[in-house]
Amino acid sequence: MSYKHSKLLQKNLLVIMVLFLTIGVPKTLNAKVTQDQTLPNTHQVFKGKVIDANSKKDLVSATLSIDNTNISTVTNNEGEFSLKVPSNHTNGSVTVSFLGYTSEKIELETLSKNKNKILLKPSVMTLSAVDVIAPKNAKKLVLETFKKKGDNYFEDHTLMTAFYRETIKKRKKNISLSEAVVNIHKTPYSSQQQDAVELYKARKSTDYNKIDTLTLKLQGGPFNTLFVDMMKYPKYIFTEKTLQLYNYTFERSLRINNNLIYVINFEKQPHLQDQMYKGQLFIDANNKILTSAVYELEITNKELASKMFVRRKPANAKVYPTNVAYRVDYREKDNKWYYGYSNVQLEFKINWDDKLFNSVYSMNCEMAITDWEKNLSNKLTKKEKLKQTIILSDEAVGFSDPNFWGEYNIIEPEKSIESAIKKIQRQLKKDKIGGTVAMIYPNP
Repeated sequence: MSYKHSKLLQKNLLVIMVLFLTIGVPKTLNAKVTQDQTLPNTHQVFKGKVIDANSKKDLVSATLSIDNTNISTVTNNEGEFSLKVPSNHTNGSVTVSFLGYTSEKIELETLSKNKNKILLKPSVMTLSAVDVIAPKNAKKLVLETFKKKGDNYFEDHTLMTAFYRETIKKRKKNISLSEAVVNIHKTPYSSQQQDAVELYKARKSTDYNKIDTLTLKLQGGPFNTLFVDMMKYPKYIFTEKTLQLYNYTFERSLRINNNLIYVINFEKQPHLQDQMYKGQLFIDANNKILTSAVYELEITNKELASKMFVRRKPANAKVYPTNVAYRVDYREKDNKWYYGYSNVQLEFKINWDDKLFNSVYSMNCEMAITDWEKNLSNKLTKKEKLKQTIILSDEAVGFSDPNFWGEYNIIEPEKSIESAIKKIQRQLKKDKIGGTVAMIYPNP
């Protein structure tokens, strides 16, 4: 591989997650809890689970969209959902969809408040002889898909409401959780202008007793997930030049909501030694639209991978990513597509010079668009804009308010996260003194 290509890849690799690992001694500070801005109770909440009708397995990141609105949410890693419906839409319906399954439209009046079970059937529509014919040139199909983004994706300035969550686990135990509702000022897909993000409200918790006296921080916050929108930000994975360094092969055809979808595998060319990506692109065969993508970083050099993701660490520790995976899903409205959900997973090991056993951590961040409207004013002051270097856990407050999110749709917490939140709430009640709450902050 040429030196020129090597430098190009180093520049364009998706370096958006930055992990801070510093030795810290926790100290106690008094922090006022911000006043709740909960909106009037003009909505109903429906909770339940989305599962495979045959195998009964949980369907993770299934989408629930309230018909005739732009309001939606997704299921969590256990297939569970919490959907908040404005009162003026409770006589309507919700459409539940998942890649490779037949969508279901359900009347909201048939749902109970809790323990709903929504069964989706795998899409088994028989493909015609024409359908199963592979595209003549998979690479050409991918190139055409990116070239047509101005025709197929939103071209209006759009104001999106999104729910964002990031978690850090030590092995299987939650040690840190930050959540936020953000407003995304989404620019047209054909524009080079970057999207802007403003923070509406956020909350966090950290259990420092479980993290080896380390302070772990994730830099970038919502931008970590926003930049996975590869149709808006192809420079992080597919530039005109890096596109040429991958091999593309047709794997299979699918029928989703009566649309023919080609599943295209991509991986770096065999002679390349650089760390690149591999995964699958789900492309609408007729209209050349990317509807979803799942991919991961091939770690061929752990030292280089460490430099990509670790900004600062203790001198007596070596930190190596062991898995870096991404997912992005797009949604459709009036024959135009837009960013709907993304997820980033990072697993890594810390080898200590003075310890026999290593530490294993995983970090996960995800963001789901829960509502949107055309942004007619397109105004955002510099003061309101979040910096791409934001550390959300430094901006958020505690978990003292059970009605913190008001009418905003969120991703239902997993049981392990719910348990952690309840534990935090109990501790906050014990620590409450006057109008303040004792909060633990790291001292880097």
